[in-house]
Amino acid sequence: MTPITEVEGRRLPLSNLEKVLYPATGFTKGELLHYYATTAGSLLAHLYNRPVSFLRFPDGPAGERFFAKNVPPGTPAWVKTAEVPRSAGVSRQILVQDLATLMWAANLVTEFHTPQWQADAPGQADRLVFDLDPGAPADVVQCCEVAVWLRERLAADGLHSYAKTSGSKGLHLLVPLTPTPSPQVSAYAKALAQEAEAELPRLVVHRMTRSLRPGKVFVDHSQNSAAKTTAAPYTLRARPEPTVSTPVTWEEVESCAHADDLVFLADDIAPRLLRYGDLLGPLINLNRAGPLPS
Repeated sequence: MTPITEVEGRRLPLSNLEKVLYPATGFTKGELLHYYATTAGSLLAHLYNRPVSFLRFPDGPAGERFFAKNVPPGTPAWVKTAEVPRSAGVSRQILVQDLATLMWAANLVTEFHTPQWQADAPGQADRLVFDLDPGAPADVVQCCEVAVWLRERLAADGLHSYAKTSGSKGLHLLVPLTPTPSPQVSAYAKALAQEAEAELPRLVVHRMTRSLRPGKVFVDHSQNSAAKTTAAPYTLRARPEPTVSTPVTWEEVESCAHADDLVFLADDIAPRLLRYGDLLGPLINLNRAGPLPS
């Protein structure tokens, strides 16, 4: 019998709690739900008012994975949604605004991905993102070198930047912006990626072409497109172990000497939040948002 849990006055059926999702560590669906419940305070701040795309992996990372953007069948009537413009018209997506919605969505076994804009201002980016993706034998150590260069370059334009692990192989760099049309943000991000390649040719490639990427860091600027999304801070990832897209300090970035230095699992996050608080809190602090250079 599926247990029913009450969350903020909402009755939620939470299924298959003993199911092992990550065989490498024995991490279960019940532990996944517990993780999302205990990090909700920070996670919800970064999901709030952003249409969410789900990368679902109901049978664990080794099973089938699929993206779900539209409102899933059976979604409770109390779950908030938003209209999202697309090339083929308008659709509706989930807004994860509260703990009850978060736990309902987590029960689907999902990664959370968000655009760089908010639901009431589609296409007006309030964040810029670089996804630093290493091509073997490069790894996150080289991503950190590139991140430090980008941090200084962004600072020269008056912009603050913050880092998190992707939860996979690389690093994400995020910049709070005063709302700016996504095409302008995309153009600026592409220009900086090209500049990084010119300044660091041994380390950086700005194009996605696979043959160019071995041993280098692909500075992916494309996720600034209004149509694209990025893994949210604190989301679990569909990897062999329950890795988390984890905010990190610049000291951790600068001192990274081995790929394992920036691998964080679900159990690592509560102690980090206790020690550091939400390192990406400035992303939702309007005092840190800056304009793109003219």
